[in-house]
Amino acid sequence: MNQLTVMARIIEKSAIRYTPAGIPIASAILMHSSQQVEAGTERLVEFEISAQAAGEISGKFSELPLEVEIAFTGFLARKNRNSKSLVFHINEIRANLLD
Repeated sequence: MNQLTVMARIIEKSAIRYTPAGIPIASAILMHSSQQVEAGTERLVEFEISAQAAGEISGKFSELPLEVEIAFTGFLARKNRNSKSLVFHINEIRANLLD
């Protein structure tokens, strides 16, 4: 199964673009920071990841504020068929400000 849930902040957003089929795509860079336990030792984990939301959820995603921690769920896929870079494809957003 390829499913990822991460608490992260949007640190950079792009304007919504549209695929040739007319599907809206919202893109952003997410920043995660947390303390994790590995081999009995706490360690600081920080990373940035490219993310995108397609279709109906792209409107909600593009309206999210910067620098607010939000739970995102989705899957990882290559940026394109020949790329080794990964993109987090978001299909669920959980935040108090969306309730």
